[in-house]
Amino acid sequence: MNRWYWIVALLLVTACNAEIKEPTAQEIIDKSIAASGGENYITNDISFRFRDIAYSAEGPVNKRILKRSFVKDSIRITDVKSPSGLQRAVNDSLVVLSDSVANVYANSINSVHYFAYLPYGLNDAAVNKKYLGKVKIHSTAYHKVEVSFDKSGGGEDYDDIYVYWFDSKTYKPTYLAYEFHINGGGQRFRKAFNERVVGGIRFVDYQNYKNAQLNHQIQSIDELYNLGALELLSEIKLEDISVIPGNYN
Repeated sequence: MNRWYWIVALLLVTACNAEIKEPTAQEIIDKSIAASGGENYITNDISFRFRDIAYSAEGPVNKRILKRSFVKDSIRITDVKSPSGLQRAVNDSLVVLSDSVANVYANSINSVHYFAYLPYGLNDAAVNKKYLGKVKIHSTAYHKVEVSFDKSGGGEDYDDIYVYWFDSKTYKPTYLAYEFHINGGGQRFRKAFNERVVGGIRFVDYQNYKNAQLNHQIQSIDELYNLGALELLSEIKLEDISVIPGNYN
């Protein structure tokens, strides 16, 4: 009797464990976007200030206008990136830019907006996602996801590799890392802090770390962070955040 009881119990436990499966990378990202702002990313106009430069995103998602404006040597410079390209105005007068210079400015604007709205951009068409398993950083469990990009539609830095660590309970991204190749290449690791919700959208600042061990794979850079082996370079902060309903449903 006892023997059959334990056999049945073992079979039940085995069956239960068999039903438990980890989420896919796509499921994790979908849940993260929903937890961080969802539709609010595309139905609102958003503005913020980063390093004394004013940024904004305006208009419906398929006609989104990205802007930045700053003053240099008493001259007001405004860059406007639309689906048709980038234009620069100096004191309200348009200036002619070469294609290469316009691309540099457009990529710079894209980069700032990309990080400001994470995880929203992780469902772009050129993004490839790979689940790397569940890991612990300072005793908290995270789902680790690698992100790479197609050459077509992935921008000039399409060969960069990103890794994200999503809290296994809230699905919010707490850490991210990336490996880049321009200017000699390198690796960065960021920790989110100062989380706040404005207009239904989650915004965070980052502690920005450098990895001096360039032979270390970016996919396991969290191991170096747990060991305290990364160097803190800077803090990345968004200020004066505003979210205004745009009625773009």
